[in-house]
Amino acid sequence: MTEQNYDLIVVGGGPGGYVAAIRAAQLGMTVAQVEARHLGGVCLNWGCIPTKALLRVSELYHTMKRASEFGLEVKDLSFDLQKIVQRSRDVASQLSKGVQGLLKKNKVTVIDGYGKLLGKGKLRVEQDGKEIATLTGKHIILATGARSRVLPGLEPDGQFVWTAKEAMIPEKMPERLLVVGSGAIGIEFASFYRMLGAEVTVVELMDRILPVEDAEISAFVRKELEKQGMKILTESKVAKLDKSKTNVKAAIEGKDGKTQEDVFDHVISAVGIVGNVDNIGLENTNVKTDRTHIVTNEWCATDEPGIYAIGDVAGPPWLAHKASHEGVLCVEKIAGLKGLHPIDPLSIPGCTYCTPQVASVGLTEEKARSAGYSVKVGRFPSIGNGKAIAMGETNGLVKTIFDAKTGELLGAHMAGAEVTELIQGFGIARTLETTEQELMHTVFAHPTLSEMMHESVLAAYGRAIHV
Repeated sequence: MTEQNYDLIVVGGGPGGYVAAIRAAQLGMTVAQVEARHLGGVCLNWGCIPTKALLRVSELYHTMKRASEFGLEVKDLSFDLQKIVQRSRDVASQLSKGVQGLLKKNKVTVIDGYGKLLGKGKLRVEQDGKEIATLTGKHIILATGARSRVLPGLEPDGQFVWTAKEAMIPEKMPERLLVVGSGAIGIEFASFYRMLGAEVTVVELMDRILPVEDAEISAFVRKELEKQGMKILTESKVAKLDKSKTNVKAAIEGKDGKTQEDVFDHVISAVGIVGNVDNIGLENTNVKTDRTHIVTNEWCATDEPGIYAIGDVAGPPWLAHKASHEGVLCVEKIAGLKGLHPIDPLSIPGCTYCTPQVASVGLTEEKARSAGYSVKVGRFPSIGNGKAIAMGETNGLVKTIFDAKTGELLGAHMAGAEVTELIQGFGIARTLETTEQELMHTVFAHPTLSEMMHESVLAAYGRAIHV
């Protein structure tokens, strides 16, 4: 067992933790990175990255089935599920090794083990239940992430009831799949399996899928998914699961109280996440928690001097890019850099990589109106965009919301091909506090999908050209 002193200790090596560690090292701090399982965290190893590798395959397969639309002929189209899964795992492995290399390059000390706060700037690190080190840090950042929420009756068993992790590494293709929860995780898996031919049913307790998105976009995406053959049941819940040796029978209760039963090969539970606040020694500090996340101020500081929290464990929005940005902000605040600004949650984009893709930033129309804004709303469909037509991707919509008095861009909401790449344009616009006039006067290249963004802005003021 060793005792070591550092300027900064980061507990958790996910997209918030490892980024914080690297930025701190760049600023001249001595840094220890404590990680118990895998560098890159859930996002890189079992979340954001490997799921996108899977979804890329399903997109290609879906496009290849439409080959005749492009004058192409594809015969005997098929797929090898195990090769698809292996490619996804290889992508995650490559990037995890990349994170390891980056930490080494920046002279960050990586310690393999579980960290537990002891108070007064000390952290005990355990491995296989044995204490291997006691670390002392002037500052400690908690970046312990989150795990899947478990509901009574929907406890994952690794066989019939899957979490996202099991859904990423199926041994064989399910014929019939039930997805419980229609947030980003649920809808992405529903889209992946449906694109590859599974019969998919989605059950959502709220009155619409993708409930954090703008209602109009949510309705648009639901219509597109149902066109693809997906069955979607909103205002519904799984009342009971009965498992047999080969499948699981689900009793699904609708808003009218009536129950329908159906049989599935597997069930994916995607009902949210909970922060990893347990067994990290918070009881030895003045750190406060609110349900399952750590309470922080706008600079990621807790009520315990010298202890900070970033990423999923610090609460919503539960997004990797939010965690990374918090990591940088927190470290730069510790270092005393000037000109820093707290993160504006409304300027953090959200993306869902189903088919069609969904992306948004800022207020929804409903929230803008309920906040008292008088709004101007612009809409532009993909069918009016030359690049989208040339690509054969005409099912899409861009919606923009402006303050009618000031011209401030309050929100932007998109569905369609590559909108997860396009949303950064509106993100930059919000960060720069751009008005409708500046967006109107921006020259968008032709032919590009981004022209839809311009047309949506124009449409909000009755000036759209191509619709």
